[in-house]
Amino acid sequence: MARRSPNDNSSAISLRPLASDALPLDTIALAKFLVGKMLVRHGADGPVTGRIVETEAYPPGDEACHARSGRTQRNASLFLARGHVYVYRAYGSAMMLNISSEEEGIGAGVLVRAAEPLGGIAAMHARRGIDDVRRLARGPGCLAQAFDIGFALDGKLYAPENGIWLADDGFRPSEIASSKRIGITRNADQPWRYFVRSSPWVSGPAWLNRTQS
Repeated sequence: MARRSPNDNSSAISLRPLASDALPLDTIALAKFLVGKMLVRHGADGPVTGRIVETEAYPPGDEACHARSGRTQRNASLFLARGHVYVYRAYGSAMMLNISSEEEGIGAGVLVRAAEPLGGIAAMHARRGIDDVRRLARGPGCLAQAFDIGFALDGKLYAPENGIWLADDGFRPSEIASSKRIGITRNADQPWRYFVRSSPWVSGPAWLNRTQS
């Protein structure tokens, strides 16, 4: 996989914001589509950017999806039209960043699991409190902390005016692999986790990443 140095300045990367109508209107297709795209978060300390290298799909009817029991105050953002932020807290402390993935009223989403840090590295280090650049956004909780993801973003459209957006700089991964999803017990064997094969920025156990399809 072609990679830029994590010391690259994000302003040097040519980014084209992705409008919601440019996203696939299908959860599985969107999870694959997002691998290799850029995630941009603009906060008080400037922009932070990373290349998405790992996602998980939670399509309509999936027993592991938070939308499985219908729309609630907690999961309402999953039922928004594709391209909206859904944030939830896992394990009591870790925030999780997702994107709604279907038509308005259909609950489904894609979890952003890991990213290759490309810009705003100093801010990521400060937020994460670690020195190892490979661990900055490796795993969904780590990614959310590095990108300053909180409940204030929940329900927002991924768009520059909302401080978080997706972008396409023309990069395409050489190969996208798939495996079963991580950390779930319902519908656990579906191969709906997608990641850049052999990427050092991908999370998950080594054995799972070696047995991918």
